Order: sequence, then C-alpha cells, then structure tokens
Amino acid sequence: MNDLTDYDTIVLAGGAARRLGGADKPSLSVGGRPLLDRVLAACPDAAITVVVGPRRPATRAVVHAVEDPPGGGPLAALDAGLRHTTAPTVLVLSADLPFLTAATVQSLLEAATRTAGAATPGGGSAPGEGREPGEGRDPHEGRAPHEDRGPRDGRTLHDGAMLQDASGRDQPLVAAYRAEPLRRELARVRAEHGTLAGLPLRALMSGLLLERVPDATTTASFDCDTWEDISAARARIREHGNVLDEWITAVKAELGIELDVDTAALLDLARDAAHGVARPAAPLTTFLIGYAAGQQGRDVQELSDRAAALANRWAAEGAADADATGAGTKPAE
Repeated sequence: MNDLTDYDTIVLAGGAARRLGGADKPSLSVGGRPLLDRVLAACPDAAITVVVGPRRPATRAVVHAVEDPPGGGPLAALDAGLRHTTAPTVLVLSADLPFLTAATVQSLLEAATRTAGAATPGGGSAPGEGREPGEGRDPHEGRAPHEDRGPRDGRTLHDGAMLQDASGRDQPLVAAYRAEPLRRELARVRAEHGTLAGLPLRALMSGLLLERVPDATTTASFDCDTWEDISAARARIREHGNVLDEWITAVKAELGIELDVDTAALLDLARDAAHGVARPAAPLTTFLIGYAAGQQGRDVQELSDRAAALANRWAAEGAADADATGAGTKPAE
C-alpha cells in the first residue's frame, strides 16, 4: 500500500437534523440513492469504513459505531469512529454530500500525505466552527484567522487537508487527517473539557495545521441541511447535462456492477437500431441489465425488477417535488 491507498474512512451520520424536521437525513434519497450510499461511493477503496450513528442499510460492508452519548456531536462521533480505524490517514466525511466524487477524495488524500519538500502550505490551523453537532454549518458564521506556522518536524508540514468551498469556507467534515495528530488533539480537548460531547469542531481544529484544498467541482462541498437543499440536489441531477450520467451511475450501483459506459456511442447505436428512440435511458438500462446478467450469472428478471424499482423511485422524486412546490409543502422523504 501507499499513502493514497492506506486510509480509513469515518462517515458521521448522526445528528438530529433539526432543519429537516428530524428526518433521517442519511437515508433521504437523491437520484434514487440514499445520501449515505452516495458518500460511500466516493471512497470505495478505504481499508475500513466506519459509519457513526444509528444503524442503517448500506451498499457495502461498513463498521457501525455510535457516539457516547448518542447524539453527542461531531467530536464524540469522530472519537467513536477513530476507535475502529488503524490506517495512518483518516478520511472524515459527513453523510449528506450528494455530489462528492472520488476525484475530490483523491485530492484530499494527496494533500494530507504530501511531504514537507513537496508541500505548498494552505494556511493555518483554525477553520471556522463548521457545523453544529450533527448539523450543517451556520450560514452567518465567520471564519477564524489563519495562522502561519511551519512544519513541527522534518517529515510533514501539516496534519491533514480539508476542502474549501467556492466562497472560501472551510469544510472540516470533508477532509483527510493524519490519524496520530487527530487522536492527539481529541485527547487534548477531552483533557481540557472533561468530555467531547456537545463541543464544536473548532475546539479540535485549533490544534491542527491543515492544508486547504479548493473545491474544483464547486459541488463536492454541497451538503443537504434543509428541504430546499434536498430539492436543489434532486433538481440538479435531473438537469439535461447531468441526468444520463447520474442515471447510469445509479443503475450501476443498483445492479452491483462497475464498468466504463460510452454513453454517446451507446446512444448512437440505440438511435440507429431503434430508428431514433426518444427515451435514451431505456436502451442504456437494458444494456446494463444484460451486462450484469452475463458477468454475474444472475436472473434477468430479478435485475429488471430492481432497475424498474429504481426508475420508479427516480420518477417519484420528481413528481413529489413538483406536487410539493405547488402545494407549498415539504418534498417527500
């Protein structure tokens, strides 16, 4: 293994979701897939993945953990997750990031493991508080000033790397940390306060020197804290420029397959074969069902039923959001 593959992931999936009326946010569907599964898809090669919070189904094997006390906030959740990790680098994510990508994860890992000779410091160690315990960020919260510190030793310049959104706000729950300083600072905070429960993230961040990684996609840092955020995420994946890629990704995840799909070539083939079919998702889905059946030796009818159910969920989101908009109510969970 190298520094970019020897990492564990902690997904913080607790919190009361007060701005969502107490809904189980990680289980909410965007593009027919739970938010938690969308986050897990961005870090498939983590050695250990720990999901902290109430136990929920997941698309792949994870370790379940619960913070002490349950609902005790991000520091208590982070501590609970760290107890199950062994890798030198830990990816820390919230469970409400519908557009997080593997490329963004790779950028964070690269920055977190960069050596002193190759590093370009991203500033100091005191980001804004970030989220309330288990919740989203306070939109009125300012950012703490950066400190200009050099490396503490000759091996590394910083203790990790966090994403910085397009407005310049730090995202401590979209970050990769070196495990040793993270454990050290959690121990320091516990010693100073006697507990980790209910404490803000800044209590931990003030002792870490972190590099900032700009959000090149401008959407990887988008999180869902309100019903308006959920509706915006669902609307974005249905936009003309995104819908087919999002749909193919969802179908592949549902069928448990991984392959590169040349969408343009398949659409051309489908157009020629069907004399210009107007609904391009249909032939693409048929192709994926055939591929899954051939590769895995599975029953075509079973796979068709699963894809049909996914399509129904996909369509239901659009209908529910349209109805909610007209009625002035919240979208369906």
